[in-house]
Amino acid sequence: MKYLKINTEKNADIEVLKTAILQLKGVDSVEIIDDENPESELKKAFAKTKEQFKKGDYETLVNDIFDILTKK
Repeated sequence: MKYLKINTEKNADIEVLKTAILQLKGVDSVEIIDDENPESELKKAFAKTKEQFKKGDYETLVNDIFDILTKK
């Protein structure tokens, strides 16, 4: 799998851009990642994982990781 990084201006309509990209041949999915947002999805996932380790909730942790790896 290959990734394409697109940097946008602050006033760009991200949803319109996402819709346009999804219409291109060969595009399977589009994920919006906000590097300037301190609560990005990746940071949320790491925070959740850290809490699961602290609580000893290993079963849920493993299930969450499995879901992420098998998600299409």
